[in-house]
Amino acid sequence: MKFLHTSDWHLGRLFHNVSLLDDQTHILQQIITYATKYAVDAVLIAGDIFDRAVPPSSAVALLDETLHTLTQTLNIPVILISGNHDSAERLSFGARLLANQNLHILHALKHCDDAVVIHNKNQQSAAIYGIPYHTPEHIRADFDEPVKTFDQAHSFLVNRIDSQKKYDYAILMSHCFVTGADECESERPLAIGGADRVSFTPMLPFDYVALGHLHGQQKRGAEHIRYSGSPLKYSFSEVPHKKSVTLVELQKNTAPIISQLPLIPQHEVRCLVGELQQLLDAGLNDKNADDYIAVTLTDKHAILDAMGKLRAVYPNVLQLEKTFLQNHNASSQKRANLQHGELAMFDDFFTEITGEPLSASQKTAMEKLLNDLAKTAAEDNT
Repeated sequence: MKFLHTSDWHLGRLFHNVSLLDDQTHILQQIITYATKYAVDAVLIAGDIFDRAVPPSSAVALLDETLHTLTQTLNIPVILISGNHDSAERLSFGARLLANQNLHILHALKHCDDAVVIHNKNQQSAAIYGIPYHTPEHIRADFDEPVKTFDQAHSFLVNRIDSQKKYDYAILMSHCFVTGADECESERPLAIGGADRVSFTPMLPFDYVALGHLHGQQKRGAEHIRYSGSPLKYSFSEVPHKKSVTLVELQKNTAPIISQLPLIPQHEVRCLVGELQQLLDAGLNDKNADDYIAVTLTDKHAILDAMGKLRAVYPNVLQLEKTFLQNHNASSQKRANLQHGELAMFDDFFTEITGEPLSASQKTAMEKLLNDLAKTAAEDNT
């Protein structure tokens, strides 16, 4: 049996106030193409379908079009679970009706042990279980179970799932943070201080575990326990990521065959570092100048309208930093210097801005200017 595993679509997301809807449309079309090319038996979407609980109507329309193409036009079953960015109640509207139309929305914790059973043309069967995003409070409320941690809550749900093999394969979908996994800036923390981590150990018996929440493609604990990662880069911390969708082929009595199918974005996400003129010159011959770009300028002097000049060459510069304006913590010596008078204060300010102290001639000129100003002020007061 073959499946596509994807997650964290975050439909409706803004990237530095720029809508990514066209980029998401472009990337979802590639997922549809892969589903057709590899004749998969189902598509698994492991949560965070939308970027927020009340998504914009355009994001809802994109999801509707994508799911219609997969489930109706291509007759491929889709199984999805809700993530921490989703509203499980809104996402699951009509779930019971849609289950008869190839779309299975697994959102209810009380029914996590009810399997969606998929059959392929060779009469093999797979039981797919879904654990949507949850907190310990959800488990205490729904099951009256005295769990205190995310790990206890997740383990409780995993253990509820019947481990007896009634079907050829058992697949688990879960939206969670597995201990030791790599995170990035674009993910919303589930809890502070690492309290949201869960163990991979209870998930080991499954033939495959399709995880969601973390945006970097990775495995945790075993080859078959995997995050597919997000299909697009949603922060500049994800620049090193190679985005993909995961193709899983299950065969009896053998390890699953797992492949990463690359996803090519409409706009790449890049970071550029250098002096303004160097970047402008390079941009004139940059075939991908419309990428989403973060720029760090290393010029040691102030520049008027740096963003405007950069966007004339790179229209999608979304973040600009200037190293000469990056403040460092003031030392006790610097704080003491502030008490030494106007010249010392200006010297400290000049050093923070340029990275270099005033030269002897600059100090002399500034001292003369301050004396002249003081003399003029004294004359005005007489």
